[in-house]
Amino acid sequence: MFQLGCENRVCVQNELLSGLTVALALVPEAVAFAFVAGVDPLVGLYAAFMVGLLAAIFGGRPGMISGATGAMAVVMVSLVADHGVEYLFAAVVLTGILQISAGLLKLGKFIRIVPYPVMLGFVNGLAIVIFLAQLQHFQVEVDGVMQWMSGEPLIILVGLILLTMAIIHYLPKLTRAIPSSLAAIVVVSLLVIFLDIDTNTVGDLASIEGGLPQFHIPAVPFTFETLQIILPYSIILAAVGLIESLLTLSLIDEVTGTRGRGNRECIGQGIANTTTGMFGGMGGCAMIGQSMININSGGHKRLSGVAAALFLLMFILFASSLIEQIPMAALVGVMFIVVMGTFEWSSIRIFNKIPRHDAFVLVLVSGVTVATDLAVAVVVGVIVSALVFAWEHAKHINVNSYIDAAGSKVYELNGPLFFGSVKNFRDLFTPEDDPDDVIIEFQNSRVADHSAIEAIDSLAVRYIKAGKRLHLRHLSEECTLLLDKAGDLVEVN
Repeated sequence: MFQLGCENRVCVQNELLSGLTVALALVPEAVAFAFVAGVDPLVGLYAAFMVGLLAAIFGGRPGMISGATGAMAVVMVSLVADHGVEYLFAAVVLTGILQISAGLLKLGKFIRIVPYPVMLGFVNGLAIVIFLAQLQHFQVEVDGVMQWMSGEPLIILVGLILLTMAIIHYLPKLTRAIPSSLAAIVVVSLLVIFLDIDTNTVGDLASIEGGLPQFHIPAVPFTFETLQIILPYSIILAAVGLIESLLTLSLIDEVTGTRGRGNRECIGQGIANTTTGMFGGMGGCAMIGQSMININSGGHKRLSGVAAALFLLMFILFASSLIEQIPMAALVGVMFIVVMGTFEWSSIRIFNKIPRHDAFVLVLVSGVTVATDLAVAVVVGVIVSALVFAWEHAKHINVNSYIDAAGSKVYELNGPLFFGSVKNFRDLFTPEDDPDDVIIEFQNSRVADHSAIEAIDSLAVRYIKAGKRLHLRHLSEECTLLLDKAGDLVEVN
């Protein structure tokens, strides 16, 4: 369980350098999400360290990066505002317990029911969210009002971003000895420092200096009332965290051609959040942006995630003054490259070639991801996809009818019988016009749910009232037990 994955020096080097790159990108994200949740920046940084470390060790997807995320931060806002940060810590502990329970109950497998158009919408929507989150760095505060940059500051910012992106794009064509993202951050930082270029740095967000996180049992009353307060938030946080983590796991599986373990990832995320809440962190989950930075930088093992967390801790303890000098332009450039790599450009090319309802779901999930959050978007996408599936399959039920040698009318039913097709099913039969003996053959039909059973029961009643003899053949045993109104009309065959 605890193997970090590397067996030679080159692998260790690549993993460590990739982890360092990720750690640099984690700092502004953790600080920003702490501000979103309304807590101290160190609460976000401690969460990024502990969640990142423990999820890397215990999780089910080597190479995936976890930390404080915006999707979970927005859920925390009202809890912190109404009850204080201690209730947040308690909610994060309970969140972890719920996630561990989900893993032990093997609920991670349900991520497989997410349709591919929903996955595409999730990826595209998240890419747009990451892009929009970077736009705040193009604004400055003037007399307490945020305004868009203009003139020389804007030119400098854009120039540094473009330089960062150019280094990331072209350096791999020359050498892969070091991650191109790390090289870009170092080069642009040195350029800004030695040329004394006036531009925003990490230190302009907040100070990241701090000590080791301290064990701290949340200072809340251990009462049923406290549970009533934190349980709704914990359920939402657990769901959001697991959905984002498992979808990120699926995406990295596709990119790397390997397979992670969903249920183990649920347990790993739960261990990480339970521990984080006990050490004054805001909790978190998998981060698609940082995970893609890691994968693209060559970090495919657990070591890269562990290294990223430990580097982040070292930044907090020993190197805060250096990290605070990194220009935000360099990190924005890195994230723009992530956006370009995350967005599924192929979805635009195939848009007119896929079924209209799949295209609609893709756009819907992308839009809902941007407008609300990932969890809501995925749930909406799955529900809409399921309803479209039901609507389409409702059209597939039909019958072949004929009179057999004994003079009975036989209806051979074809297609699934479920809640969406029961209306069409009822319209296929005319008890008043049929002969006295009728046979309905279910050999080529599957009875899927209680709505279907009720429809069969109602049809049997119609034939009984018409004074006709009805035979129901090849029904499943479960159906025959539930068809109480049909009585002895059912033939178990």
